[in-house]
Amino acid sequence: MKIGILGGTFDPIHLGHLRTAEEVGEALGLKKVYLIPSASPPHKTGEPVTPFFHRLEMTRIATDESPLLEALDLEGKRPGLSYSIETLKELCNTLGPECDLYFILGTDAFIEIETWKEYYKLFDYAHFVVIRRAGHEVISLEPFLISIREDIKKTALPDIYVTGSNKNVIIMSSTLMEISSTHIRREAARGRSIRFLVPHSVGEYITRKGLYLNHAGAR
Repeated sequence: MKIGILGGTFDPIHLGHLRTAEEVGEALGLKKVYLIPSASPPHKTGEPVTPFFHRLEMTRIATDESPLLEALDLEGKRPGLSYSIETLKELCNTLGPECDLYFILGTDAFIEIETWKEYYKLFDYAHFVVIRRAGHEVISLEPFLISIREDIKKTALPDIYVTGSNKNVIIMSSTLMEISSTHIRREAARGRSIRFLVPHSVGEYITRKGLYLNHAGAR
C-alpha cells in the first residue's frame, strides 16, 4: 500500500497545496495522500501561528473535495514541537511494514533539510518526492543529494535516486501555482478577496471565524 504524506503549517491551506497532493497521488498511484498540519512548527517558533484547531479544520474541509486526499490529526496529539522524524516513525508503526510512505515536499523546503531533526534518518522511513517550486526550477539537486547522504545513487531513470536503505528520492514537477499562505493572510487582513486562492469552503470558514483580521503584515 502506497501512502503519501504532505505536511505543513497550512495557515491557511490553499489550492497550491491541494493541487500538488492530488497530482503526486495520481502520478505515483498512491492509495491516499494524508495532509498533516504541523501543530508546533519547529522553524516558526518566533512567529505567530493560527491556533491548531482552526488549521486542522480548514485542512479537513479542503480535503473533503477529493477522495484521494485526507486530513490527518497526528501532530496535534503530541506534546512539544512537531518533528517530521517523529511523525514518520509513528506512521510506520501504525501502518506496518507493508505500507510504503511517500514524503512530499517542495525544493524550497528540501534544500533546508539539513536543519531538520535527525534529517539523515528521514530517508530510512519514507521515499521522498521533491516538487520543483517556482524560482527553483533550474536547480540541480544531484550535488545536494550526494552531500547530505553519501549512499544516495542515481538510477537509470531520470530524476529518480535511491538510498542505501532502498528508499527512492523522486524529483517531480507539478502545476506551478504561485500562491503563498503569507499572501493570503495579508490579503484577508486588508479585506481583499482571497477567492480562487483557497477552496470556497475554506474561504467561508476564514470569514465566519474572523481569521487573519489582525495579521501583522497587513499594512
